[in-house]
Amino acid sequence: MGRPEELPREGLPSPEHPDPDNPPYGIWSALGLLLMSFALMGVLQGVFVVAYAVYHHVPLATQAVAQFAIKDAGAIAMALVALVVAHALTLALAWVLVTRVGKFPFLRTLGWDWGAGLTFWRSVGLALLLYGCGVLIIWATGSPENELERILRSSRTAALITAFAATFTAPIVEEIVFRGMLYSALQRLLGAVGAVTVVFLLFALIHVPQYLPSYGVIATILLLSFVLTLVRARTGRLLPCVAIHTVFNGIQSLGIVFAPYLEKLFPEQAPPAPDPGLLVELIIKLFHSAW
Repeated sequence: MGRPEELPREGLPSPEHPDPDNPPYGIWSALGLLLMSFALMGVLQGVFVVAYAVYHHVPLATQAVAQFAIKDAGAIAMALVALVVAHALTLALAWVLVTRVGKFPFLRTLGWDWGAGLTFWRSVGLALLLYGCGVLIIWATGSPENELERILRSSRTAALITAFAATFTAPIVEEIVFRGMLYSALQRLLGAVGAVTVVFLLFALIHVPQYLPSYGVIATILLLSFVLTLVRARTGRLLPCVAIHTVFNGIQSLGIVFAPYLEKLFPEQAPPAPDPGLLVELIIKLFHSAW
């Protein structure tokens, strides 16, 4: 049995009938997972890059390694590999905390079903609408170079690893950490409004450094974070959030993967942005009935 402050007000939930809004863990476990996810990313990226630097006979002085880490294409790719490994370890730690080492079902305790309202296709439609809104926001505000773009340009390998992580590991891990464990614990502690506010702001603030000074991209991240957290609050389930996040990131990843081929086909033109009008029309069809 956990520490007294971690027990739900209604008592411990049943492993046979887990409730995502009344989980068998508390706020300290959720915050611990969040902090550990950052620690794993930082430590593993440091280990991978330093090991790669040693292999290439780079002097182990702080400044030399730091310059190597941001300028060498191989070092950047190794840092991205470390990120994927950190995602896998974070997922394993989440399993330990959510299941209480196997006592509770992992996916059902997190809310891994559609619940009432959002189906798979409606989630896809909402992701497309959010992406279309992001295209409009970035078009209206401009998109100066940011850290992520520098990474994508460093090498084809780095671009492909980024696309893989953005589609297959980051959405699952981020949703489990933020709108899975953290939201559930905060919802029980602060109520739905407080949980939505805190999770929305935390998710957005963590992503801001990646995209400075691209304020249009930051606004898009804010919009995505707000909608995902509302979806979690509205449906009581995590799976729709994962689906929306995966589709949203997947569209961007397709652009990363096929960018060289599009540049060859259209050497004088940037790849065309999705038509927001078509996206809205698709959403109307998908959401013909209310949630």
